[in-house]
Amino acid sequence: MTPPTSVSTPTNCPCGSGAAFTACCHPYHQGAVAPTPEALMRSRYTAFALNVSDYLLATWHASTRPAHLPPDPDTQWKALTIVAAPPAKEGQGAVHFLAYFREQARWHVLKENSRFVFEDGRWWYVDGVPTIERLKPRRNERCLCGSGRKIKSCCGE
Repeated sequence: MTPPTSVSTPTNCPCGSGAAFTACCHPYHQGAVAPTPEALMRSRYTAFALNVSDYLLATWHASTRPAHLPPDPDTQWKALTIVAAPPAKEGQGAVHFLAYFREQARWHVLKENSRFVFEDGRWWYVDGVPTIERLKPRRNERCLCGSGRKIKSCCGE
């Protein structure tokens, strides 16, 4: 699965692993099979960040997959934190994560416990129960994108 050519390729992977995009999530976007639920979750977050909806649909379990997933250029995905990713058991996996994003100059965090299933030799995203909370960081706080800089000099307000 090749991302659209209009997608710019980041140097560091958006999933926050610290690895280069080409050595982290990009191979999964190109068709490699994610070895764990956490790897699939990270690659799906990266697909959201890069607006690669075909990958999201292709990794969504057929029992819960929507018919289509329109692009969302107004959402800027900024950072991913994996809270817990216990070892998978009997073809079932779960990942608890926090995903920070901006929409219309407002910060939010999406919290979700995602469920995954191993079928046909690969992991699939099944579903999760998301909650979204609006955040109100102050100008001098550290930026939620994880850069370590203050918000006022990083992602701005």
